[in-house]
Amino acid sequence: MAISLSVVVLLLVILVVMIRGGSIKAGPAVVAALFGFFLASTGMAPSINRFLNSIAETINQISF
Repeated sequence: MAISLSVVVLLLVILVVMIRGGSIKAGPAVVAALFGFFLASTGMAPSINRFLNSIAETINQISF
């Protein structure tokens, strides 16, 4: 849960920076957010979640 929440906050910050910087307009940002919202309710959601969790675990195992 903590990883999911931090990823959501990170993506929100990136989205706000991109909108304020003019890299992306508000319309396409809303469409992308709605796409993600509806994608989360499909059968692909568990596969995407496992993929992102494996990436997070891999990054967590890298020691500097």
